[in-house]
Amino acid sequence: MSFTALLAAFVGQASAVTNEELLERIERLERQNQELRSQVNALQGDPDVVRLPETSAEAAAKNDAGLVGTSVDYSYRILDAVEDVNTKPIVQLKARQDGLLNSALTVSGQVTAIANIQTSNRDDKFGYLMRNPTSANQIGGDVSEALVHSANLAFTAQLNDWITAYLEFLYSPEQHFGSGTITNLNRNVIDGRRAYILFGNLEKSPLFAAIGKLDTPFGLNDTVSPFTNSTNWHAFAGLAYGAQVGYVSDGLMLRAMAIQGGSQFRAHNTPVNDTNVPSRVNNFAVDANYTFRFNTADEALFGASYTHGTAYCQAYPVVHFNPCSDNNPGYAVYSRIRMGAFELLGEFASTTDDWPGSAVPDPTNPLSVYEAQKTHAFTVGGRYGFGEVLPNGRNKSYLSAEFSKFRAGDEGAPWERQNQIVLGYSHYLSENINLFGEYIHVDGFAPLNFVSGGNFPDGSTWSDNDAKTDVLMFGAQGAF
Repeated sequence: MSFTALLAAFVGQASAVTNEELLERIERLERQNQELRSQVNALQGDPDVVRLPETSAEAAAKNDAGLVGTSVDYSYRILDAVEDVNTKPIVQLKARQDGLLNSALTVSGQVTAIANIQTSNRDDKFGYLMRNPTSANQIGGDVSEALVHSANLAFTAQLNDWITAYLEFLYSPEQHFGSGTITNLNRNVIDGRRAYILFGNLEKSPLFAAIGKLDTPFGLNDTVSPFTNSTNWHAFAGLAYGAQVGYVSDGLMLRAMAIQGGSQFRAHNTPVNDTNVPSRVNNFAVDANYTFRFNTADEALFGASYTHGTAYCQAYPVVHFNPCSDNNPGYAVYSRIRMGAFELLGEFASTTDDWPGSAVPDPTNPLSVYEAQKTHAFTVGGRYGFGEVLPNGRNKSYLSAEFSKFRAGDEGAPWERQNQIVLGYSHYLSENINLFGEYIHVDGFAPLNFVSGGNFPDGSTWSDNDAKTDVLMFGAQGAF
């Protein structure tokens, strides 16, 4: 049969259907549709019906942001290295609560570029800690730089109403532990800086938990400076594998973290069968703080922390990540007060026991006259905000001043201390772009590796209590 014949037969059959029959079919479909809608409404109102959790893809389909999106204010805060240093999971939970994350997957990034001039009264000894102090990168009595200090790329996935996944990559050749100069490929690598699963929904519960690689709940470790971290951060800010639980509500924040033993990424070390192998969860940290809120602009925070194992447990000669014979606990107390345009912060952290490696055990070495000491750090600072207030509540401009001190050895020892003064200015072009300038003065040169000696044949140390470093710094930080 030809196509023309088939078409003619179909048209003839369709014309045989009367208008009354078509109307009856339409009415029957409407009745069936109404019955289905009634059944759906009844199921939605039945509390005994088991409901599948809304997936992130379904949630994204309900808004205009789509499956993948960005949030510049959130990105700046989550990748900022000077504020909310060890409370990033809470920043994420509050961002979800405030509706800042409207997509199933939020992509974030930041780049910090700097230019500086540094001078030292000791050749090859620059005590500025925003780069690893090595003679391989800083030669002579004056140096200068124009480069990328750090860049991050992060992914925040809302898996459902209660579960958030986070992954962050870091490129930071200036602070990488790789060998060689800052152009060496060993230092120009991308690391997985943080990665964890976060459980929590502040709309429904003040409790939360996280497991993975994340900052440990010890101390405040924030700074009022626009770029330069305090010596408290350098000495005690922890990053480790572990599992954290917490409570945050009505100004009260409680956190505890079981930390993987051995030598961790930053600031934690507990021996596992006299080794640094992280094969046992035998370290922990706890923190508690409370914020008194007087009104929307004025508040005062007070907190305290404890950890079972700091990094200051190694014997002479001290080398990064080496094993310890015993743990050395630590504690911290801190406060931050905000009154209108002014902000003040203070922090003290210390080990509970002497650092074995802060003394030279060889009685024939002249440096053995210095006794082992507890390691501590102290920070006090303030800043003043002025100018237009941005939508996130931040002022456009800030002036800041901060003093911090790291105590590593006995009085008079070449590695006794390293003090830091930072005067800073910030100007935010927008919520996610910060232009800054700083003047930094550092007294002392006390690098952690071989801090009390052991790397020279004659038993001397490269630490120098009389070394002085001055830095003039300019930079820009932008997030997307």
